[in-house]
Amino acid sequence: MRLININRCKPGLVLGKPIYNDKGSVLLAKGTKLTEIYIKKLENYNVYTMYIVDELSEGIDIIETFPEELRVEAVNRISEELHTIADLNTSKPTLQGMINSAKAIKSFQKIFRDILHSLTDNKTALNLLASTKVYDNYLYSHSLNVAIYSCQLALANGLPLKQVEEIGLGAILHDVGKLSIPLEILNKPGKLTNEEYEQVKLHSSVGFDILRKIHEIPLLVSHCALQHHERVDGKGYPRGLKGDEIHHYSKIISVADVFDAVTSHRSYRDPFLPHKAMELLYSGSGIQFENKQVELFKSGIAIYPEGITVKLSDGREGIVSKYNYNAIGRPEVRIIKDEENQETKPYEIDLASFDNLSIEIIEADALL
Repeated sequence: MRLININRCKPGLVLGKPIYNDKGSVLLAKGTKLTEIYIKKLENYNVYTMYIVDELSEGIDIIETFPEELRVEAVNRISEELHTIADLNTSKPTLQGMINSAKAIKSFQKIFRDILHSLTDNKTALNLLASTKVYDNYLYSHSLNVAIYSCQLALANGLPLKQVEEIGLGAILHDVGKLSIPLEILNKPGKLTNEEYEQVKLHSSVGFDILRKIHEIPLLVSHCALQHHERVDGKGYPRGLKGDEIHHYSKIISVADVFDAVTSHRSYRDPFLPHKAMELLYSGSGIQFENKQVELFKSGIAIYPEGITVKLSDGREGIVSKYNYNAIGRPEVRIIKDEENQETKPYEIDLASFDNLSIEIIEADALL
């Protein structure tokens, strides 16, 4: 099985897993043979990656850390409940508003339990990159991904369950303040003006003001929204906190937040390749991010999971066939096209076996 971009889809390919719409209904079932009509339908639903099964990927298994049906349900729930909570900032608190927000928190706690169950059941490296993606739900998918990454990192820190739950809730809610920012600014394809950037930066304080009004939310969770853009060198925002002035929860969430943000497709830029995103975290280790959190994050994340189609710097194309825990950016690859972009009899190479970096991954189409 492998994950491909919709641009690579051709009639006759067979789906390896079902594809869901944003309401959790199955658009196309596992085993469906794609047609031009089906491919066009998926494009209309903004689906741009999918699992397929073929001879080239035979024997390659994609392990989902967080099952797709749960992901769709969670993103849908986050979409609804974030707006419920954000509404507290647009009107005077009412009894009904507080009741609705309490229900929303219970819903988020259900999502956390699903996350924790998936993480504790799965002993492999966390794989969120090889998941089906759609273009139009970034904020909600991002909130879920950051929650999953943050829970994994919290567990790696050896924190007790109560603190892991608080971090997970803080991660789901960390960007609730962005719902107060006009979409034309959030989705602006070009560079933000100074005034627009200052408006975006307000989302941390706005999120804190919203969350601190909800009695069911511990104050530390509210501070996750406030501090997730603070940096250990004091050059973050909104308060310019540094070092131990930043709460431990926020140091965890900030690493997860940046990694997911830069590896996601945005209207104003293409995503980073996963190993480049990890290099970004390392370049900020001890400056923007706590060293310990970057190291723990690296050890628990599968940045080139099995089933991803990649292009190498020498022109060859292949499918990641085995994750390499000792060299996370250099997995084993099943070559399916040669340097001239011609189909070849599949064979395996181990990128970690090369002494230098003359051959490296330069493209991963399902991650773009």
